[in-house]
Amino acid sequence: MGGWKLEVAKMALYVTFPVALFHYFNQPEYFEEWVVKTKRELYPPENKAQREHFQAALQKFKEKQEKALIAALEEKSS
Repeated sequence: MGGWKLEVAKMALYVTFPVALFHYFNQPEYFEEWVVKTKRELYPPENKAQREHFQAALQKFKEKQEKALIAALEEKSS
């Protein structure tokens, strides 16, 4: 078999590999770059025109719901 030298080399690899990966993946620059990139993919910066369009559509929908509710209440009370 290999002997004590092989066992020491294997143990060094077992300890060094996770520590090296931990060091590489926990670099602040790498982490910050990845987090910012992921955040921008999930939540892109808002466009004012799109936001205004969405607010107008939402307002129209609410007005339509209110009119339907008022009509239903008037019909029910009659």
